Amino acid sequence: MALESRITQEEIKKEPEKPIDREKTCPLLLRVFTTNSGRHHRADEFNRGNVPSSELQIYTWMDATLKELTSLVKEVYPEARKKGTHFSFAIVFPDPRGKVYRLKDIGNTVSGRKGADDSMTLQSQRFQIGDYLDIAITPPNRAPPLNTRMRPF
Repeated sequence: MALESRITQEEIKKEPEKPIDREKTCPLLLRVFTTNSGRHHRADEFNRGNVPSSELQIYTWMDATLKELTSLVKEVYPEARKKGTHFSFAIVFPDPRGKVYRLKDIGNTVSGRKGADDSMTLQSQRFQIGDYLDIAITPPNRAPPLNTRMRPF
């Protein structure tokens, strides 16, 4: 007789997050790079100390949600406030095996709509202080690409 686990994959993936007291915890500087093309920057745009020119600097905490970060980006880019604007998030991090950067897609939000990734936090996606955040913004009149990282590296 085979034994089956009653623990779901979702429960395994979720690590308990420690609540952050934003009154007592110093925020981190999050360097965010955006595109309005619906596609993420290429990983090689971050190599050799270079970064794309479209940088936003946000002071936030590790428990910041993707929806919270979306609203901060919309404050800076009024055109992204339109209902149906799609935001695709990726963490940009240095590859420990070399002097290159990698992108890891972490979730999506849509202006004016609730979504499954809205409450996802930086901490839950193993964001490390010093990593970058890349956000591909797609206007509502254009469908977001199925894979936002299809550009060649």
